Amino acid sequence: MTLANVWSIITKVIDICIVWFMTYYILKNVKNNVKMALIVKGIIILVIVKLFSDILNLYTVGLLLEYVFEWGPLAVIVLFQPEIRSVLESIGRTKLLGRNKVLTTEEREKVVYEIMDAVEYLKKNKIGALMVIERDVSLSEYIAPATKIYADVTSPLLGTIFFPNSPLHDGGVIIQGDRITCAGAVFKTSMDPNLNKKLGTRHRAALGIAEESDAIALVVSEETGRLSIAVDHEIHYNLSLDEFRMMLVDELKPKSEVFYAADSDDSEELESTGDR
Repeated sequence: MTLANVWSIITKVIDICIVWFMTYYILKNVKNNVKMALIVKGIIILVIVKLFSDILNLYTVGLLLEYVFEWGPLAVIVLFQPEIRSVLESIGRTKLLGRNKVLTTEEREKVVYEIMDAVEYLKKNKIGALMVIERDVSLSEYIAPATKIYADVTSPLLGTIFFPNSPLHDGGVIIQGDRITCAGAVFKTSMDPNLNKKLGTRHRAALGIAEESDAIALVVSEETGRLSIAVDHEIHYNLSLDEFRMMLVDELKPKSEVFYAADSDDSEELESTGDR
């Protein structure tokens, strides 16, 4: 094998890896955008119909779909410009190397303890709050215009930030790792038509950031003191303190730890099946 052949193989491998990498991130961000996911599903359905029309010799349907495929991309770009821009922005905000800091078990427990202590106080006194915990997708777009803090996550500090009539009361807090990066952050509100009309701006902002990123958004209702968590395009409303704590702990676990736990459960199940 000559040097030219080796170089040719290397370039082909690099080419395939780059295409795979781009496809993975595009599909990942499309999955995290509800409207773009619907567009992709629609395109897949049209492709399937086109294949059937070719197999069954459906001339009229095939001709119409040819026009659709010819002019469709231009129409999609014009009609769904905001959604496409949103996906590209999400790709741009994604940290290729993951989080800034992966918390140790002790650090994670301390963060959960401080947040829960603050949440209990806020719930008891019906003080509204919105706390957003950054994960793999960067929230720098929202951090830049907000008031910078860069302080450890502590219950007294969170209580002070959200205290009524405080200048930062109405905005959101962004937490990176075990530190509060900023306060007074303003997030885009969700436009989901199925969202309960009774939910206020905080809940809509929490769901909005959960639709745009993989962040965990924690909400305390100012009117009722009810607790909610928005994550993975869903909002879990009116949680008890125990449910809130358990969900927060589960979401903060590193992915490797979650996979390890799942593998352990599978192994235990197989062992118990073998014992029978």
